[in-house]
Amino acid sequence: VQLVESGGGSVQAGGSLRLSCAASGHQYVRACMGWFRQAPGKEREAVARIDSDGTTFYANSVQGRFTISKDNAIRILALQMENLKPEDTAMYYCVADPGECDSASWSNQGANLEHWGQGTQVTVSS
Repeated sequence: VQLVESGGGSVQAGGSLRLSCAASGHQYVRACMGWFRQAPGKEREAVARIDSDGTTFYANSVQGRFTISKDNAIRILALQMENLKPEDTAMYYCVADPGECDSASWSNQGANLEHWGQGTQVTVSS
C-alpha cells in the first residue's frame, strides 16, 4: 500500500480542515487504516483509526471533533477535523496496516505499523 496525504494547512482556532489520504494497492480494502500525528518535541500519537468493517476509534483528545472515514470505491481515507485547537498543530500521517485493527499495534507510537505516508502539516493558531 502506498499512501499520499493532502489537505493540511493553517487555520485559526475553531476552524476546520479535511485531510485526505490516497491509497494504492490491493491490500487497501482489508487494511486497518488511520492517522497519527506528531508535534515538535512530542511523541507520535494515534489520532483515529478505522477497521475494514467501518469500526472507528478515536483518541480522547479528538473525540467529538474529528471524524475518520474511508471510501473503498475511490481508495480515499479522510479525516474531517472540526473545532480545531492550537494543540492540534502537528504533522499528520496516514497509516495502513494489513488485517484487522489491533489496539496493541496502534500503541507505542505505531512502531510496528507497516505503511506510512509522508505527512501533511496542520497548524492551528490561537
